[in-house]
Amino acid sequence: MNPRNNQLLPVIIIVIIVVVSVAAIVALARTLLFGGGSSDEKAEDPQANALVQTTSDRAVRMTIRGPITADEKFRSYQITVSPSSRVMTTYAGYLDQQIDTAQLENNTRAYEEFVYALDRAGMMAGTPLEGDKNDTRGLCPGGKILEFETLQNSQTVEKLWTATCGGSGGSFKGNASQISNMFLAQVPQGQDLLKKINE
Repeated sequence: MNPRNNQLLPVIIIVIIVVVSVAAIVALARTLLFGGGSSDEKAEDPQANALVQTTSDRAVRMTIRGPITADEKFRSYQITVSPSSRVMTTYAGYLDQQIDTAQLENNTRAYEEFVYALDRAGMMAGTPLEGDKNDTRGLCPGGKILEFETLQNSQTVEKLWTATCGGSGGSFKGNASQISNMFLAQVPQGQDLLKKINE
């Protein structure tokens, strides 16, 4: 072997090690200082804008609990809208005994218009609470608790709630009356179902 080649080999190896080391240091510094690249390169937060996603596994739901009273008189109802269906169910008692249900078909275009309208109206305006602050048991005994959720594969992605009683707090900061009316408008026979549970 040529002695000159023997002398060049360690130099080449050192140069390669230096180049790789510098590249690693630059990549590490970029990650620490800039979070790993431009915003276009970052993976999207799975909860980001979950409300306006229209894939078949998505849905939105509203649940309204009535005033706290005797089990026989307690009423609640729920409306769930997905790209393929619209379902409203009314319940009696604290164990959710079903009174009535209305199930209608839906389509992706209609769902898209609905969730974009909800988004513009501020359905997910607010910050989810944690722990005891997110416990609605016993709150607003003379009024209603309203919950608004985004779902994926029937599992809650994000949930906000509010109450009609002053001082009850809640994580929802939008116009509850407007949002609840928008949900109710998705089920043409919804008012009839409500009349039955309000009698």
